[in-house]
This record gives sequence, structure tokens and C-alpha cells, in this order.
Amino acid sequence: MAEVKAPAKPKKKVSPGVQALRDVVEEVYAEAREAKLRGEPVGWSSSKFPCELAEAFGLHVVYPENQAAGVAANRDGEIMCQAAEDLGYDNDICGYARISLAYAAGKRAAKKMDPKTGEYVIDPNSGKPLKDENGKVVIDPATGKPKKDPKTMKPYTVLEDLNEIAALPDGPEKERRAASVKSYRQMIMPQPDFVLCCNNICNCMTKWYENIARMHNIPLVMIDIPYNDTVDVHESNVKYIRAQFDKAIKQLEKISGRKFDEKKFEEACKNANRTAQAWLKVCDFLQYKPAPMSGFDLFNHMADVVTARGRVKAAEAFELLAKELEENVKTGNSTLPFPEKYRVMFEGIPCWPKLPALFKPLKENGVNVTAVVYAPAFGFVYNGLDEMVRAYCKAPNSVCIEQGVDWREGICKANKVDGVLVHYNRSCKPWSGYMAEMQRRFTKI
Repeated sequence: MAEVKAPAKPKKKVSPGVQALRDVVEEVYAEAREAKLRGEPVGWSSSKFPCELAEAFGLHVVYPENQAAGVAANRDGEIMCQAAEDLGYDNDICGYARISLAYAAGKRAAKKMDPKTGEYVIDPNSGKPLKDENGKVVIDPATGKPKKDPKTMKPYTVLEDLNEIAALPDGPEKERRAASVKSYRQMIMPQPDFVLCCNNICNCMTKWYENIARMHNIPLVMIDIPYNDTVDVHESNVKYIRAQFDKAIKQLEKISGRKFDEKKFEEACKNANRTAQAWLKVCDFLQYKPAPMSGFDLFNHMADVVTARGRVKAAEAFELLAKELEENVKTGNSTLPFPEKYRVMFEGIPCWPKLPALFKPLKENGVNVTAVVYAPAFGFVYNGLDEMVRAYCKAPNSVCIEQGVDWREGICKANKVDGVLVHYNRSCKPWSGYMAEMQRRFTKI
């Protein structure tokens, strides 16, 4: 019996707004790689460092948290975390940090190669079932099990070291090992020439970025955001943080070789506010019942609000997406691929490699995620420098639990949820550490 080959699958179409957002992220990474090749400084930044400062100097900046999430989503997080542990980092620290530290040390996920033949060793457990022209799964008569589509099967993953490759003499072995390193966007992010750290999102950032700075012997620009034990930010804290902004500007002048331009800074602030407003508008569409989108869409779009909040293209892309969602509301359409029966808030850090596994039972039971704490936290609008300082204080590591409870209660009511889905992620201590107390307070509400 001749094997029936599956017809080529057409590429999945996405809306113009979604495509525009994807293009923005690709552009940020591509421009950083090109800048690195030209010998220009490229920085690594924590997700809630004031991006407006770097934008004012025209510096190219990428974000290790987004990178780590992408690496994990590509199923390479485990091997990178193990690489960090082999370097001496404890397995109890943040998974994002471990992936990032291993990457900074030159470790890379690579395709396993047979040294004798030079061919990749295919993992027999990988791949999707082969289907015939009618869409039916092809069964292997010898085993009685579905055949694997050879086009979707992948090589085993192994760890490679760029420093070892660089030390090899020029020749076939060096070329083969270099070619085996996986080439998706997050695995080809340029190494840093400086790091920008702000501990408002997590205190682990401090030591994580200190280690990267020490590893590469590069400048560290640090913004320390104190914890606020009240809802309002103390005036003394505002003065303390503004003084750090002044110091950061001087450091960035030295790194970039340019003087601070007030007009460019104002333009960056304008773009950041516009992007944040559009992002929050997108998030607010989850308030409609039924929702015109899946809450999982916000996880996919978070990369833009983190990596490109200070760029006008990000603002335009989110505004375009908001128009599409508005049309979905009018027409009754949704990006959710099943009828919405129940609505829940998702609490915690997503487990990126297991999101499809989480989505499956939700789909089977008609459950849509219509409230996400993680996503709106990256959208904030301000007017003037003092308000900007206060806005950067509104992050998990710097707000009191009372305000955290109020945020969650408000989003649950506004987005009309039937319950809360809590994901305890031991890798993220600040977020998961107070989940038990959050649960107790929610139960009383």
C-alpha cells in the first residue's frame, strides 16, 4: 500500500492588527541584531524599566523576560535552566532568570547532530500525525498506530556553547556546530553591551542583572523602586526615584555617546502613553459578554507592550487591533474558537510551554479567560515626570497587598467572571508567594 502524503497546509491567516503587532516585535529584534553588527551598543532591559529613557537616546534594547517566555514556549526552557544550574545557579530561582543567565553565558539550545554523518538525529516522539487528502489520520499497518508526518518531526535538542564554537579552528566542524544552534528569534538575540534594571516587577531582577553585568563586564543602570505600604506613593519616594532618573540619564549619555534630548524624551513619553492607552483599550474588550476575543490573546500580545511601548508603531498596531475587536463586538464574532459558557480570571504567571495543555480543558468546557492581572499591569498612562514616577511604582513588587486585592476585585467585577483560575508558579516568588492570602481575601469578598 503506497503511503499517502498530506497536502501542503496553507499558512494560518491572522488579522491585520495581529500581523502588525507581530511585525513590531520582529522589527525590534531585527534592528537590535543589525545594530550589534554595526558595532552599536545593544542593551538588555527588565520589563518595567522606564523605556522612555532609552528611547530618548535612540538605543536598541531587548527584553530577557520576553525572550525567556519565548524560549520556554519553544520547549527549550528546561535545557537552558539546567545549563544555568550547571553554572552554579540554584534551581530555586526564577525560571526566566535561569534561562537568561545561561543565554548570557553563551549556552544555546541546538539540534542534535550525528558527528559521523553530519545529519540531525530525529526524535521519534516528535511530530504530528500524518493525514491523508481527506484529513483522516494515516495508520501504520505494521504497528496499528498513527504514522508521523515526517515534515513535522524534529531533531533531539542538546546544549551547545557559543564560546566553545568560537574557539574551534575554521572548518566543517565549526560550521556544523554553529548551524545546529536553533535560529528562532529568541535564540539569536544579541548579547548585551549594557543592562537596564528596575526592581519594581521583582526583586530577583537586582541579582539577575548584576550577574549579567559582571559576566560581560558591562555597565548596569539601576532604578530602585521602594515598596509602598500605602495606596498613594510617598512624596519622598518620588524624589528618590527622580534622582535615580537623573543618574540614569548621565549613564545613558556615556553609553550612547549622545547628550540627553528633552524633545526626544517627550516624544518617547507621548508614544508610551499612546501605546498604553491602546493596550488598555484592547484589554477592556474582555468586559463584553460574550467576549470578542480569547484572554489567551493578551498573553500573545504582551511582547509588544513590553518591547515597544515607546514606539509609535506599537501604538498604531494596538489601535488597529482595537478597531478589529470593536467590529467583532458589532458582528458577534470572536477570536475564541468555541462558544463562551463560563468566564474566569487567570491569576499568576503563565506556564508558557504548557499553555496549549491548559487551553484544551478550558475549550472542552466552554471556559474563556476574560480577566488577566498580568497583562494590564504593563499599561499605564501619566502626565508629567512625577506622574511617570508614580506610574512605575504600580507594579507587583512595590504595591501593598490591599491595593492588589482592590485591583483584582475590580477586574473581576468589570469583566464579569464566574471564578478565578489560580496558577501557582514556584519560579515566581513575588507573584505566587501571596496567592494563599489573596485566595483567603477573595473567598471573603
